[in-house]
Amino acid sequence: MSVPARIDLHTHSTASDGTLTPADLVRAAADAGLDVVALTDHDTTAGWAPAVAALPPGLTLIRGAEISCRWFGAEPAIPLHLLAYLFDPAEPHLAAELARVRRAREERGERIVRLLQADGIPVSWTEILAGAGGGTVGRPHIAQALIRAGLVTTTTEAFGPDWLGERYRLPKDDIEVFQAVALVRAAGGVPVFAHPRASRRGRIVPDELIADLAAAGLAGLEADHEDHDPAERAHVRGLAADLGLLVTGSSDFHGTHKTVRLGAHTTDPEAYERIVAQARGVTPVASS
Repeated sequence: MSVPARIDLHTHSTASDGTLTPADLVRAAADAGLDVVALTDHDTTAGWAPAVAALPPGLTLIRGAEISCRWFGAEPAIPLHLLAYLFDPAEPHLAAELARVRRAREERGERIVRLLQADGIPVSWTEILAGAGGGTVGRPHIAQALIRAGLVTTTTEAFGPDWLGERYRLPKDDIEVFQAVALVRAAGGVPVFAHPRASRRGRIVPDELIADLAAAGLAGLEADHEDHDPAERAHVRGLAADLGLLVTGSSDFHGTHKTVRLGAHTTDPEAYERIVAQARGVTPVASS
């Protein structure tokens, strides 16, 4: 079997906050010339089955999720994201935690909408739920409501400090990060820290925490990402080398919610093979 050449290990569909359905996403991945794509919706595996059913010939699907985590070693606690690959979705402890986080995300969204409405901003929670189409509700769905109301022009503007980035930002009830690593490993999955040096997103965690996470079972670091500048990418690569962690690259594709294209950043085949070799939950799905 030939080694796949173009590998994008971080994408989102309408199962969370992307704008393409899982079926359309895998078709778009094939059209973009990818050999492997990972579907990593926020805290859900709801997109897995429709993505598998629509998998185009020649494309391999890595089933995964992007898990909402928090590190409580700083005050206030720092949110971070863990990409979990090829875990067993039926493992009860991880499944229960993901369900809890999804409920918390929806409750937070509704509270944000109430804050906006209290300031006279014309957004509707019913409309936002409809826009999510049954997927995990996130701030990008609220951003789309602000765009429709003519209050901002882009998702980036909606995530600025006057809106969802600060004034109307509320914390959500995430999973403690060491617990998340342990849950993913117990479910046979492979955990990779998403965009760990993305300072433009807010506070970042210290390298010492990443070293501790590596000792606890973290498998890798996402280096090549649109929110990392060249210096941040180099730092992540150096840290991964020091800790013996694998390195990934990915688009973090969200459809029209972001401008980044599928395959804008990719993962080296050797790192991909290390992920597959470590996985004990589910296997990659290849379409002939």
